[in-house]
Amino acid sequence: MTDTAECEQVEVVRLDPAATTEAKVILYHAYRDEPTFKYLFDSSRAGYDQRVRATIRELIDLHFANGQDVIGLSVDNKLVGIALVGSPTVRLNLAEQFNWRIRMMLTAGLSSTRRYIEYHTQVKDALPGTEHHELPLMGVDASHQRKGYGRMLLSAVEKLCSENPRSCGIGLDTGNTRYLKFYESMGYNKVGEIQLGEFTETVLFKPRSCPV
Repeated sequence: MTDTAECEQVEVVRLDPAATTEAKVILYHAYRDEPTFKYLFDSSRAGYDQRVRATIRELIDLHFANGQDVIGLSVDNKLVGIALVGSPTVRLNLAEQFNWRIRMMLTAGLSSTRRYIEYHTQVKDALPGTEHHELPLMGVDASHQRKGYGRMLLSAVEKLCSENPRSCGIGLDTGNTRYLKFYESMGYNKVGEIQLGEFTETVLFKPRSCPV
């Protein structure tokens, strides 16, 4: 990654539901071609794009509805990066989110919903303990990648998480080897693996000093 241009005005912001449309666009393009989503929502079947869009929409809506933080990165007043941050004090068990499951089944389909819940459960089970933050979705607009914005966004998330004394670290996962190297360079360590079809999803964790 290269340094951002000095003339660009970069700002980290906490977002509210008014930013949902922009967030959906950024995250859709960030995840559409990722191996994780291709497996979970079966890219070989018709309607794949619709299933991805529906899932991202429902996850963003669920996040806001539960008062979770959504962090944005703005460059010259344009939103270019998004991160959904799961709090250690609000543990979202998707299998218990009845309304979310119904909407997902109606829009993404029953099989995709079941796959996603199973995957989500496996990721949570691989992470150490319960008092930690999670990053279910994070992405940077394609036209602004390789400029250091991903590192800047993740650093901002880490700063936010460090302000919560109950958090013992941050957990996330990826099925993309390029992103795996990025997360490892940011201090995240592998704590588990999940087999998704023919590829392996890596679960990572970056610890911090836990409160006594």
